[in-house]
Amino acid sequence: MSDLIKKLAILADAAKYDASCASSGTTFRDSAKTGGIGSSGGMGICHSYTPDGRCISLLKVLLTNFCIYECSYCVNRASSNVPRARFSVDEVVKLCLDFYKRNYIEGLFLSSGIIQSADYTMEQVVAVARKLRIEHGFRGYIHLKTIPEASKDLLAQAGLYADRLSINVELPSEESLQQLAPEKSTVTIESTMGRLKETISEHKAERKEQRKKSKSRTKQVPDFSPAGQSTQMIIGADNSNDAVILNKSHHLYRSYEMRRVYYSAFSPIPDASSALPLKPPPLIREHRLYQADWLMRFYHFKVDEITQTTSAEDGMLDLDVDPKFAWALQHREYFPVDVNRADYEQILRIPGVGVRTAQRILQQRRFKKVRIEDFERFKIPFKKIQFFVQTANYSPSIGDVSSKAIKQRWLAQSQGSAVSAAAQKKNQLSLF
Repeated sequence: MSDLIKKLAILADAAKYDASCASSGTTFRDSAKTGGIGSSGGMGICHSYTPDGRCISLLKVLLTNFCIYECSYCVNRASSNVPRARFSVDEVVKLCLDFYKRNYIEGLFLSSGIIQSADYTMEQVVAVARKLRIEHGFRGYIHLKTIPEASKDLLAQAGLYADRLSINVELPSEESLQQLAPEKSTVTIESTMGRLKETISEHKAERKEQRKKSKSRTKQVPDFSPAGQSTQMIIGADNSNDAVILNKSHHLYRSYEMRRVYYSAFSPIPDASSALPLKPPPLIREHRLYQADWLMRFYHFKVDEITQTTSAEDGMLDLDVDPKFAWALQHREYFPVDVNRADYEQILRIPGVGVRTAQRILQQRRFKKVRIEDFERFKIPFKKIQFFVQTANYSPSIGDVSSKAIKQRWLAQSQGSAVSAAAQKKNQLSLF
């Protein structure tokens, strides 16, 4: 095995703990029209799917897993006893181009441990993006994990070559960050996020003004991180509850126009600090946080509405049901919603109804009334909506059915469906 392949095995594996590598919202670039190599692809790169079902992926690696920081939750911390490796700038560029030419990837996600200093490390990361863009004309997607302690000039350069920049907020509170990652500071992280937000906004404003004044399509003002910035929080490494985490996410979205907050369930690591839990949190907790995050971003829910559904004892989301269903059970007075009369936002509040289904309901009722059988066509299970919708031919007779009884019935039906699906799969396997 060559040295390059050995390094790739170590540094690709070390990058798996960073979840914030999905892309969206960048500008479209096509080498067939502008020259160079590759395409940014309008549908995104990693963890995204095109309309025909293809998964588009990227090369996700660390420049190095050597690190001078001692973050307790990180497997690559200074005191960790793990195999170490380091790519040169040219090696990352070569890997990216070779993998692209073999049709393995369509972009690059690059992060790094901190070596020598924040500025030195950031210089190396920026050098990779610069070489790909300027020397090789690479038009694919590039996501750079930036270092908040690095200089303003280096961050400004990074945004000129990257489609997206991200800075991990790491943990929901300053207290937890000081305990588990003493070299890092919430103030430094958020001030850097603020600078990136301002720079992105300035470039957008300049480009908009340029388009007004000039009919030429020539780009004089360059793009700066056109897909914005994202961040990631580790879930379960400290004692922060879901209410605290969601309030932190709301703050990041509102204050820094964050494109996405990612939640990464803590995974126990070798030789871990005694301050860390021995077991990871249930993965369903991470899933519920993503669902709650989705409600804030696309369903017009306020953060207080979601946190009110958390347990009064521990501030945690209900792991048995999704946050929208939990909210509906607490707000029975809101239901049933007449889907033939309600507005868009009211329809979005119905458990099981997503953005596309709400739009289809509005579109259909322009020509004919929505009936209960239409929900089967919308692929929404009747058992989830039966107490919450009213249609042209259906009105729920819930009487004195309590929210607790509705939840228990829903859980029983869901468990029955799961058992049935498992039995069906077992029968299918037995045929072979």
